[in-house]
Amino acid sequence: MYLAMVEELLFWGGLTVFLVSLAMYAGRTKDFKSVLMFWQPTAEFNVVEFKVNRVGLTMMVIAVGLRLFAYVMS
Repeated sequence: MYLAMVEELLFWGGLTVFLVSLAMYAGRTKDFKSVLMFWQPTAEFNVVEFKVNRVGLTMMVIAVGLRLFAYVMS
């Protein structure tokens, strides 16, 4: 039960942190096209935006790992 709560918190928290990093980039550069076309590597984050972005992605990956772990254990 606690594992499911942690997984949900990590996923939605990670998604929020990831979106905040994109908003920081868009606010700084006004380059909304790079944010919308995320599959093209045109966005050049500064150090803080990059770290925030990676923290958000890492949180989401850990949440997916916890979901898989819970699925295998049940």
